[in-house]
Amino acid sequence: MSSFGYNILGFGGGKPPPVQYSSSWEILAGGGGGATSEGPEGGPGGGAGGLRLSYGTETSGGGGSTETAFTLTTGVAYTIDIGAGGSGSTSPTGNTPGVDSIVSGTDFATHTSIGGGRARTPPTATDIDGGCGGGGSRGGNAAGGSGTANQGYGGGTGGPSSVSGTAGGGGTGAVGGNGAAGPGGAGGAGGNGITSAITGASLVKGGGGGGAGGHAGGAPGPGGTGGGGAAGALSGATGGNGTTGGGGGGGGGPGTTAGGNGGDGVIILRVPTANYSGTTTGSPTEGSDGTDTVLTWTGDGTYTA
Repeated sequence: MSSFGYNILGFGGGKPPPVQYSSSWEILAGGGGGATSEGPEGGPGGGAGGLRLSYGTETSGGGGSTETAFTLTTGVAYTIDIGAGGSGSTSPTGNTPGVDSIVSGTDFATHTSIGGGRARTPPTATDIDGGCGGGGSRGGNAAGGSGTANQGYGGGTGGPSSVSGTAGGGGTGAVGGNGAAGPGGAGGAGGNGITSAITGASLVKGGGGGGAGGHAGGAPGPGGTGGGGAAGALSGATGGNGTTGGGGGGGGGPGTTAGGNGGDGVIILRVPTANYSGTTTGSPTEGSDGTDTVLTWTGDGTYTA
């Protein structure tokens, strides 16, 4: 008897042999949280979640090449784990990085996109690296976090003095903008996301969060295209929340003002409609494009091929 449970004379018990087919895919992790304002100054923006992509010739985040399609096997359940966005916070070190998004199965290697780095705030630089790096804080040209190869770009560098602008978080398609020198330096823009048509429509995902401006009226940085949260204005405005894996925007001063939350991740499978089993959990959105069925998860679930 073969490993598939049927013999050379016929299928054991009428059980059909498994079939394998290809699936294009997208894995977007959760974005990092934006930082709180620091006294009269604003906070930097969080990095977007890392983005890995296998569809046509479209690139993954960070300028990486398209990845190899999944080979799915009928009867195998594939696990979909969606990474949550990191939280903004009113505590100087309370904002958190985004969470990884993961696809796993018993018959192929686990595929992971890394959660976005949280925005950097003194006195710590912990967890600022990620799928895309978090933005650097103002003062001393503080560097932003690094992105992950083939997933996203790094965050920008904060301005040189305590009255400079803060930096934007990295995006899947571009580096976060630097904070301008003060007084009143503008905040850096969040790095832009990348465009994919895996669903049949061209959508931009994975923008970095904008960095807030420096003391004396510095302009807040906009969020990167594709879900990056804008920084809060220097009137006590909170940072904007990220969407679709985008980083949270930095909080605007004066005083202690919260940064925005990062956006939750997304996982997409695009399978031939002729092979689509219809067996899912987690309530994915189901669409169609040409001869393919497109499944989009925004919460944890499974797909049984």
